[in-house]
Amino acid sequence: MKVRTVFRCVECGTAEPKWVGRCNGCGEWGSMVEEAETEIEAARGPLPTASAPVLITEVVGASGLSRPTGVDELDRVLGGGLVPGSVSLVGGEPGIGKSTLLLQVLASMASVGSRCLLVTAEESAAQVRVRAERLGAAVPGLYLLAETCLTNVVAAIDEVAPDVVVVDSIQTVYEPSLGSAPGSVAQVRECAHRLVQEAKQRSVAVLLVGHVTKEGALAGPRVLEHVVDTVLTFEGDRHHGLRMLRATKHRYGGTAELGLFEMTEAGLRGVPDASGLFLADRRPGLPGSVVVPTLEGNRPLLVEVQALVSEAPFLPPRRSPQGLDGPRLALLLAVLERVVGLPLGKSDVHASAVGGVRIVEPAADLAVALAVVSSSRGIALPPHVVACGEVGLGGELRQVGQLDRRLAEAARLGFTGAIVPVNGPEPPPGMTVLRAGTLEEAMALVFDGLEAVRGR
Repeated sequence: MKVRTVFRCVECGTAEPKWVGRCNGCGEWGSMVEEAETEIEAARGPLPTASAPVLITEVVGASGLSRPTGVDELDRVLGGGLVPGSVSLVGGEPGIGKSTLLLQVLASMASVGSRCLLVTAEESAAQVRVRAERLGAAVPGLYLLAETCLTNVVAAIDEVAPDVVVVDSIQTVYEPSLGSAPGSVAQVRECAHRLVQEAKQRSVAVLLVGHVTKEGALAGPRVLEHVVDTVLTFEGDRHHGLRMLRATKHRYGGTAELGLFEMTEAGLRGVPDASGLFLADRRPGLPGSVVVPTLEGNRPLLVEVQALVSEAPFLPPRRSPQGLDGPRLALLLAVLERVVGLPLGKSDVHASAVGGVRIVEPAADLAVALAVVSSSRGIALPPHVVACGEVGLGGELRQVGQLDRRLAEAARLGFTGAIVPVNGPEPPPGMTVLRAGTLEEAMALVFDGLEAVRGR
């Protein structure tokens, strides 16, 4: 067995004998890292038996085989549950709740008769037991293995024969035959491939926990995301209890669903009515506050957008977005100043989406702009009115997708008025729609012509 040094791209896995600034495989700059690679001279065994081509109509599909996890918000994102033989990758920032979520999933599935195995490669068995007791997850049927060696992990799968396996995390598991350290490109790639093979051969659902970089991307080679069936991102603000689960890749269903959780002392709790949670502490009649019906995948959410305009003590003035897209806020302020004529050149503007949620879709443009105008003039919008629409560079209001579902969610929560573009759909029963073609028309409706909905 020989060991050589190679430089491998963390994005695509391309290997080079010497360092290069730009990967020849994917064209990424600065992605080559040095690692020790083992050359195994002995043959790995006989070649596998070749598969015969079959008609696609004769292939038995995996639809309807999903096993519910018992965690409703996760099942929503997965389209019903875990499919036997599937491999899912769960990524997120440290401390966001990945291990807590998967421990609760295993406990829920073990309590209904599934055999579950938790491979903890970062914590000791005693640490996991303490957390399991706190979460009420110490149940029969849940096996625990504190191990980092992949060979021993596969041997434990042989012994337990589980239905579900969780590996926490893939970056800390290593293959002994490779000379590189755990977490290297070669180790992560080889361990992921081996676990995918074991999952397919044994029809066991495998969930891998993945680390993320400081930019929020999954650490390790990009091939890690390609070989798995599902990529889940678990995100949220560490200073808020809200956690959001999204699927950026899912071979067994769509990626439009959003799972919402609230972090509590007893673990993660599903949030079926997220709009009510976001608006629970809202103070009606506050200048600079506007409610916008957003859409996260297929899930409508009502979020309060707040803005604060104050005189800037120093120039240039500050533009401080929280939970909003910074360039989009700068665009809206430019439209307000250039097209509408609102003087903001000497004012600090702070804008935020309340509740720890992040809004990046253009549908929030109208609400953000009206919140800035409301704070600047010190006039509050009526508390029962929502605003939704995209603002163009000329100040025109544009249609947004699925506005009817957004308005239906607002009506369900008791809102009776909505400011929308002129081409918006008809409102649900009990709601009055005020249509505007430009941002100036919307401002006139807000501050001069809302008598039609003010007393409803």
